Amino acid sequence: MTAEDVQILRDCGLSDTAIHDAAQIIAYFNYINRVADALGIENETFVREWGELDLA
Repeated sequence: MTAEDVQILRDCGLSDTAIHDAAQIIAYFNYINRVADALGIENETFVREWGELDLA
């Protein structure tokens, strides 16, 4: 990210706190996904793939 990217988010109405919180959450998920991949953890079977419809 660059300062210009942050400014775009501010221009969309996000506060600096919201931008900070989003960055922290995104960084955490990036980290934990890398750990899970490194340990060979398989996806849960009860979680649907993105875009998969629940037609039941």
